Amino acid sequence: MKLPTLKLIAVCIISLMAMNTFAKKTKKPNVLVIYTDDHRYTGIHALGGQAVRTPNIDQLANTGIVFTNAYLMGAFSGATCMPSRAMLLSGRQLFTLKGQGHTMPKEHITIGETFKNNGYHTHMVGKWHQDRESLSRSFDDGQTVMGIGVYLTDHYRMPLWDWDKTGAFPKKDAYLLEFDANGNETRRPVAKTDKRGPTGTEELGPHTSEIFARNAATYIKNYKDKEPFFMYLAFHAPHDPRQAPKKYQDMYPTDQIQLPPSYLPQHPFDNGALFLRDEELGPWPRTPQVAREHLAAYYAIITHLDAQIGKVIQALKESGEYDNTIIILSGDSGLAVGCHGLLGKQNVYDEDGIHVPFIVSGGATKQSGVRSDALCYIHDIYPTTCDLAGIQAPASVNGLSLKPVINGEVAQVRDHTYHAYRQHQRAYRKGDFKLIEFVKANDYHKKKGQFVAGSRVTLLFNTANDPWETTNLAFLPQYHETLKTMQAEMQAESIKLGDNTQSTGEKYNFWDYYN
Repeated sequence: MKLPTLKLIAVCIISLMAMNTFAKKTKKPNVLVIYTDDHRYTGIHALGGQAVRTPNIDQLANTGIVFTNAYLMGAFSGATCMPSRAMLLSGRQLFTLKGQGHTMPKEHITIGETFKNNGYHTHMVGKWHQDRESLSRSFDDGQTVMGIGVYLTDHYRMPLWDWDKTGAFPKKDAYLLEFDANGNETRRPVAKTDKRGPTGTEELGPHTSEIFARNAATYIKNYKDKEPFFMYLAFHAPHDPRQAPKKYQDMYPTDQIQLPPSYLPQHPFDNGALFLRDEELGPWPRTPQVAREHLAAYYAIITHLDAQIGKVIQALKESGEYDNTIIILSGDSGLAVGCHGLLGKQNVYDEDGIHVPFIVSGGATKQSGVRSDALCYIHDIYPTTCDLAGIQAPASVNGLSLKPVINGEVAQVRDHTYHAYRQHQRAYRKGDFKLIEFVKANDYHKKKGQFVAGSRVTLLFNTANDPWETTNLAFLPQYHETLKTMQAEMQAESIKLGDNTQSTGEKYNFWDYYN
């Protein structure tokens, strides 16, 4: 063989190697969106410094970017996770959803659709709280879907569906996973005799967090396609019933639980949402013992959830995909669990209802150990994720990308936030202050008919000094001008956002009762 020929072969080999290296470096990153349920900001140890143990999520936080001021905008349904998920999946603010957020019309292009349209294989695992049509159009496939028609209020007896290409997901196809006498996992149809729980235990069947994490990890390990994947992994934990294996329950002895600064035995006034399912999970008053029991169970199910999330992250590492994956982790709402005398999330206090964790991590995330106090909403996650993956968000998205914050170009993309819970509560945050206004308003229940609920109360907090919102400043003379300015700005923002019955389709509106 002549020397020039050898040189030519060598040049070709080097060129091919260079092309292969370039291809690896320019491959689009995988995206894993992990969404947890009723998981408040302080429900992660690295974020809130509370006694809850979350080593795997802590690692994501410590090796990525934490947005310390991420919030749910609000809800017009007691099931706040429904509008929350609609905002995440559509990238649209509360007052531009369709109704309460159950239905996502075709013109509201979902995050799954956007990634699918940009060369991603889209896959979902876990909880779905929207209509079936938007589910089927958002993802190429999925597995163990829950929340679309049959629900037994039990993490150990959760009705599930396999992926249905037709998008029908009929009730007859729902099944339960159980252990047989030999400890093997079996499935059976949901029967009419299956009563609502919680009655299941770890001896009966696998926990929802275990099922979803296992299936997500298996998918990642077996993924061989050339195109990158986009996975939406929606856990049902730590939503009640707060069940966890005994190993995790034993980590949190009730008598050792420290109550948060905002603990109260009962809420000091009617906030318009005191008599609903979430608040009926515990007796009034919420004695220290009652509050500790609920908080211990909350911590236990979170630590169990954290262990399952760790398995998914480990699968990414074992598959070799971790370094090319962006991981987004967020909760869908806060949860009171004893704060301000409440147990649920039907409110606009921070930890009790709207303050959520938001972490950007994974090997494809350049920044590490960053904390940003940039104000943001859950519906900002969609455009931010698109920007990080180099994808154009569709025009239907009205959230704001946080990539300029991540890149250090700006400190904030918002200078305030606005929050709503049905017709009874509104909140406005700017600078160090947060205003919450409550009103007494008409309400309607299909069994009780029309009734009146709520109280006309004004609260003003300095959240920089008082993050648990324990000291009301509204009546103090030195805050009179601050209060008036916040009230005027909140009312102006309500008009800008479209906070009215025409936009929301609700029967009653807060501003009709505010004076």
